[in-house]
Amino acid sequence: MAYDESVDLEQFRAETREWLEENCPPSMRTPMKDDEIVWGGKREKFKNPEAKLWLERMGEKGWTSPEWPAKYGGGGLTRAQNRVLQEELRRIKARPALFSFGLWMFGPALLEFGNEEQKLRFIPDIVKGKTRWCQGYSEPGAGSDLADLQTRCEDKGDHYLINGQKVWTSYADKADWIFCLVRTDTSVKHEGISFILFDMESPGVEARPIQLISGESPFCETFFSDVKVPKDQLVGDVNGGWQIAKRLLQFERSSISAGGFGGTGGSGILGPEEYAKMHIGTDNEGRLIDGDLRGRITDHKMYAKAFNLTVQRQAEQAKAGQQVGHTASILKYGAAKMNQDRHELLVEALGTEGLGWEGEGFDPSAKKVTRQWLRSKGNSIEGGTSEINLNVISKRVLGLKDHK
Repeated sequence: MAYDESVDLEQFRAETREWLEENCPPSMRTPMKDDEIVWGGKREKFKNPEAKLWLERMGEKGWTSPEWPAKYGGGGLTRAQNRVLQEELRRIKARPALFSFGLWMFGPALLEFGNEEQKLRFIPDIVKGKTRWCQGYSEPGAGSDLADLQTRCEDKGDHYLINGQKVWTSYADKADWIFCLVRTDTSVKHEGISFILFDMESPGVEARPIQLISGESPFCETFFSDVKVPKDQLVGDVNGGWQIAKRLLQFERSSISAGGFGGTGGSGILGPEEYAKMHIGTDNEGRLIDGDLRGRITDHKMYAKAFNLTVQRQAEQAKAGQQVGHTASILKYGAAKMNQDRHELLVEALGTEGLGWEGEGFDPSAKKVTRQWLRSKGNSIEGGTSEINLNVISKRVLGLKDHK
């Protein structure tokens, strides 16, 4: 349902609080572990029945995407009402009902560039968590230079035919659909790219998980062999995909900056200060014995506080309709550095316990920290490499020219 802006915010708060108290299950008000994240989609396995119930209720209300238009299944809230909703969710310590690339990246791009039929077809299932999406961008020969992608999309009259390969496709083996960049014109570079959607169960699609040094396999190699795609699943114009791709990358970098890396940003892990107190010790006044480490942890906490305030400001500017442009590249670069620095401090704080990531002889919680430290090495690559983001900042923000 759409909400009337004239409704008093305190009345809206009271109604929201009442609804949350009645509909948020008790176990959804407790800290969430990494393996309890709800990604949605046909293959979602709910370990807790109440997580399924919470998603159904929030999805039906449209509150997984509170400010999206109600006619597409969103909450239809104003910015002010959404702030109230988020405050009430935090008050009861409610878990997010859904983590979704559809919510963070694809949905906002589709609302901006999709036609009415596409919005009505795909957005409601994103809101309700019925479809899980993955992103077909990077290729073996087109990572930093994404516009050099070679996955071909040929017009066959009544359908498109896709052949090629993607790599580092997050959760492709678990996704239902993919939003994909393809080449529809080989005579030009940026102007020959299109943006298309298709079912991951289409004949000719194969996803192979890639094992990382952390032991996890969240990324995949994805192969397309004569994949037939209906023409109405092309978003925007033929050869107009690069504009959509750039906009979607802004959404991706903003979501990475605001939400952390690796899905949860290290949920379930204590901070460097807590681990240092446990493994290194404190003096009579409760301060860390290692003064140098104490100083570096303090610097990190100050940086993190300033960064989070900057992210909040950027989010408010975006909601107010201001052009944030290449701010996403700045925040993405800063978030990667911050998260990697945090994990370096975490491993250092563990002392000798930080030497192991598998096998016997190490505390399980310490091995989890070390594995996430290994995972954090990818932060400066995913969502646009730090080098590329620095180039964007130098050219688009600072106005610097290429050195010749």
